[in-house]
Amino acid sequence: MYRLLFALVLRRLDAETAHHLTLRALRVLSLLPIVKRRLHRSLAPRDEALRVQAFGVHFPSPFGLAAGFDKDAGCVEGLAAFGFGHVEVGTITAHAQPGNPRPRLFRLPADRAVVNRMGFNNRGAAQAARRLSRPRGLPVVVGVNIGKTKVIPPELAVRDYVTSAARLAPLADYLVVNVSSPNTPGLRDLQAVELLRPLLSEVRRAAGRTPLLVKIAPDLADQDIDAVADLAVELGLAGIIATNTTIARNGLSRASAAVADEAGGLSGRPLKARSLEVLRRLHARVGDRLTLVSVGGVEDVDDVWERLLAGATLVQGYTAMVYEGPLWAWRINRALSRRLRRHGYSSVREMIGRVGARKAA
Repeated sequence: MYRLLFALVLRRLDAETAHHLTLRALRVLSLLPIVKRRLHRSLAPRDEALRVQAFGVHFPSPFGLAAGFDKDAGCVEGLAAFGFGHVEVGTITAHAQPGNPRPRLFRLPADRAVVNRMGFNNRGAAQAARRLSRPRGLPVVVGVNIGKTKVIPPELAVRDYVTSAARLAPLADYLVVNVSSPNTPGLRDLQAVELLRPLLSEVRRAAGRTPLLVKIAPDLADQDIDAVADLAVELGLAGIIATNTTIARNGLSRASAAVADEAGGLSGRPLKARSLEVLRRLHARVGDRLTLVSVGGVEDVDDVWERLLAGATLVQGYTAMVYEGPLWAWRINRALSRRLRRHGYSSVREMIGRVGARKAA
């Protein structure tokens, strides 16, 4: 049904317009206690075998929604009602900003991908903090992803991140430092270890007891991935999220050629191979000393299964929901429960990092 709706209606709408309509519907749902509870009762993961623990936080499922969808923390309950094991909001900046000029979001249906150059459009940390502090009617694990305000010069970046961390960390189950978006000039330069060390050190101090993770780009050279992994272990971070969108345009079909030339980060199926490669490298480097969260090109239960075997404790998706619809997370959780039992696992925890295990057909 959703695929028909997408083909006949949503595909004809501007991508960002369709996104905003979806957000409004989810916000309305979040204000309807009876409806959202019934949906949550029907769609949220309840299988004990799916439960995982990471950095002291209990997750009802390893599969969650990546940052970028709910930039202002306005519909976390609505998203939880549709089956996501956690919702990562943001990217949120210390100061409100409009983001880059439109158009800035482009679908590539032939490759099940999206190009975006949103530029951290959001209402700022203070507004997000007000929303996150409201009582919730549904249980939901919420991660908060923070980035640099565009107008803040590089020499003040640490202070900018610390401002966001101080406001939002007390309201988050975990906090993520985003230094890997390609859509804020100079942001990716902060991934260099000599710049990243003071940034993460100060943000970790501001975050207090809230687990802190860093999100990295797929375009980093392998030696730079190793350096960031070593730094994360050295500083006692909770984990690494790998990966953000890519500036590469490898493997796209001819049908996507016109959109592929648009500036911005590419997400979805074309990112799958590199995201998995980075995950495997990180796991080989850090083992179980850090929690690894895999994101990039995740479309179905096969992808979730493969990322868990490769060492991810948590897996995130976003782009595929554009093409799969609101029941996407529920379908993945249901399929994952069945597959665990079929392969003799009593819980997800037993299979994490079992890289030698044979992938299910």
